[in-house]
Amino acid sequence: MDFERARFNMVEQQIRPWDVLDPDVLETLFAVHREDFVPPAYRALAFADLAIPLTIDGAATGESMLSPKLEARMLQSVLPERVHAVLEIGAGSGYMAALLAQFAREVVTCDLREDLCRFARANLKKAGVGNVGVEHRNGLQVAADGTFDVVVLSGSVQFVPDSLLQRLNPAGRLIAIVGEPPVMSAQRITRTSGREFHSEKLFETAAPPLREFPQRDRFRF
Repeated sequence: MDFERARFNMVEQQIRPWDVLDPDVLETLFAVHREDFVPPAYRALAFADLAIPLTIDGAATGESMLSPKLEARMLQSVLPERVHAVLEIGAGSGYMAALLAQFAREVVTCDLREDLCRFARANLKKAGVGNVGVEHRNGLQVAADGTFDVVVLSGSVQFVPDSLLQRLNPAGRLIAIVGEPPVMSAQRITRTSGREFHSEKLFETAAPPLREFPQRDRFRF
């Protein structure tokens, strides 16, 4: 398989048409080899416009990588700067963390599944990404240990807890896919000052849920 041709087609046919036009983001998509972060059985599908199952050593985890265009647009929406500390919740294969690491000072990515953490660590090490730490912990607990300039939720949530928003530094921003099937949208929340936050609905999309996040109480008769 010609990976370079497939990578070029991914960028030109999927990602640019989805309003991902930042030149630094596009350059990073060429620099970080997505095929090195997918399970070996799905390597030929690394650039397809779909979510790839995260099967580790033949065992299904029930989790998946987000589609390339969704990861690229989320990255563009919160583009970190070299001085920034970044938190990603939902480590998956480590690919999104690798993209974020190209811009940020440091990235912490976390996952509830130990097998995914091992997979992400191995992929990041193989790719030579040295400014990412992978933690096998609940992402909300990791957030409570520090503050961050950028937070990326690599999965969907019913709502973003206020406790997580409070871990954003001034001018910090968070990207999340918020809602319930079939209605979800990517939202960017920016801390403007003190306890003030500005929320923007960016685009409609969908993603599997992050398991550690709280859910809304439902009224029952």
